[in-house]
Amino acid sequence: MNSQDEKYIRRCIELAQNGLGSTYPNPMVGSVIVYNDHIIGEGWHKKSGEPHAEINAINSVKDISLFKESTIYISLEPCSHFGKTPPCALRIAELKFKKVVVGTLDPSDKVNGKGIEIIKNAGIETLTGILEDECNELNKRFITFHIKKRPYIILKWAETLNKKIDNGTERTRPFFISSKYSLQKVHLLRAQEQSILVGKNTALLDNPFLTSRLVKGENPIRILLDKRLDIPTSYNIFNDEAQTLIFNEKITDKKNHLDYIRIDFSKNIIPQILEKLYHRNIQSVIVEGGRKTLQDFIDSGLWDEAIITTSQTIVENGTDSPTLYGKITRQESAGENLISYIKNNSSC
Repeated sequence: MNSQDEKYIRRCIELAQNGLGSTYPNPMVGSVIVYNDHIIGEGWHKKSGEPHAEINAINSVKDISLFKESTIYISLEPCSHFGKTPPCALRIAELKFKKVVVGTLDPSDKVNGKGIEIIKNAGIETLTGILEDECNELNKRFITFHIKKRPYIILKWAETLNKKIDNGTERTRPFFISSKYSLQKVHLLRAQEQSILVGKNTALLDNPFLTSRLVKGENPIRILLDKRLDIPTSYNIFNDEAQTLIFNEKITDKKNHLDYIRIDFSKNIIPQILEKLYHRNIQSVIVEGGRKTLQDFIDSGLWDEAIITTSQTIVENGTDSPTLYGKITRQESAGENLISYIKNNSSC
């Protein structure tokens, strides 16, 4: 490994990030082609069903005769199977690149080293593990899904300076802690993740839409925990703006965009929910509340990341924010709010 390899893999990561929120169920991948220390081609995976990063990079080069003296850099191992597109590893082998440099291996059962094997068997020099941690972080959702067989779980809440998430249980309308700037970040997060989950009390008190309407992007799949189906279907969460899953103890049924899923509420519901989401190919979920729902995920050890928005507001009464321990990886300001990003270093 050398600094040049790191430089070009870092560029692959930058390119791959353009696909955030639009590549599901595929990973985000970037690729660059380098000839005589100059980038002659670039590409990233834009959407499931469309060409992968490597193919987009290859197609951006006019003179394919240069490939035999070029290195192709890819943030994730090239695919080795026929899906919606042909195997990228085969195309790279056919073009006889001089060298292939890969950031990290693809952990999915369909690939998991098979792409590298195809390229090596073609007699092409291959190097892997360049900026591996950064490449794994890029595809934390995809990797968690395939290794842990569950979605990547992001806990999110807003709290006052004295750690309250609302102004009391008797409120009759939503209580907003976040500023308009941090609210926009919330909607951006929703557009980037595949699903969003709330409990019954949050749905009753706040009547949320759970959409990404303040930014450009897809609405997440909405997930509601409603044991006895108490939420009136006139509530916003049932509108037709997004697919909605309703976990309950009464029925399993599908009505247009509403999918009712029966689970056993006498047992720990978190593993049951995650298993159902895994089998629906959902790779990430934002858990937005309420407090009990958030704390249940925390106590189960089933969370990967928490995003906590803290305002300068102080309220006399209200519900205490969840109790969570983890490593703060970064903090940023959003108007008068402070947003803290916390990692669970011991997630299951």
